[in-house]
Formats: sequence, C-alpha cells, structure tokens
Amino acid sequence: MKTFTAIDFETAIGHHPCSVGIVTVENGLIVDEFVTLIKPPRNEYSPFTIAVHGIHPRDTVNAKTFDQVFPEIKKRLENRLIVAHNESFDRTVLAKTMALYGLDYADLNIAPRWECTVKIYRAKGIKPTKLSDCCREMNITLNHHEALSDAKACAELFLRKLQ
Repeated sequence: MKTFTAIDFETAIGHHPCSVGIVTVENGLIVDEFVTLIKPPRNEYSPFTIAVHGIHPRDTVNAKTFDQVFPEIKKRLENRLIVAHNESFDRTVLAKTMALYGLDYADLNIAPRWECTVKIYRAKGIKPTKLSDCCREMNITLNHHEALSDAKACAELFLRKLQ
C-alpha cells in the first residue's frame, strides 16, 4: 500500500473545482506532483471559498476547464489506490464534476470509497482532525488550502500511517 495517489480539490462554489493537486507515490516515494487551476462553470465563486483558499475569478479566467484538465487527472488516478484527507468531499467533487462534463467515473477503475486520512487519524485519537490539526500533530509542513500542499500533506499522513 506504499503505492498510491493523493488528491485534493479546492472549490469555487458548490462542488465546482477551481484547483487540483495530485501526488503520485510509488514504493513510499513521491514520483510525480501535479497542480493546476481550473476554470469553474461561468467562473463563478462563493465569497466563502475565496476567503478559504484565496483563489479569485481573476486567477482562473484564462485557466483550462475541467474537461480540458481531465486527461492529466485521469492518467494520475486511473487504476490507482486513491487517498484524500476528507475522501467523501474530494470523491464527490470528482464524481459530480465528471458527470457535469459527461465523463464516466467508472472509466477510472478506482474504488468506490477512497482511503481517508481523516478517518485514520480520528481512529488514532487525534482531535480535531482537520488537515492542519493532523499536520501540526505529526510535524508536517502545510500551506493549508493550497491544493498541492494539501495533497502532499495527505500523502505524508498516509505514509506515516503505514510505518
């Protein structure tokens, strides 16, 4: 299980992603990192999400849309064990956004539920289990709500669980 992919989405509004970070781990080592901005539908954002991650419509006005970015996402997720910090959130973002663009989630050939570091660290007794709390407890560097940093932190949390 030291071979997996960690993913984190930042969202603009609802389940519409505006950024994705993906970290590929092979035999316990990070071998690939991918991050990109994504232009959400109508480039629409909630003031709440902007306050969380600091990504504004001006940052994604010229970004690729999800369907344009999807080939890069697919090649990193397909047939892999997927890990996310709050897996139900990131899995739902992926599934709903794929459906919006007419892409078939089943084509990824990934588990219907992913590994979840929230659940893992909650079971270890860490409370609260926000990514920032888990990283602080485990001395992992984090630039919270930056998609690649969050994905890397999640990967590190999962690797430490395996040790």
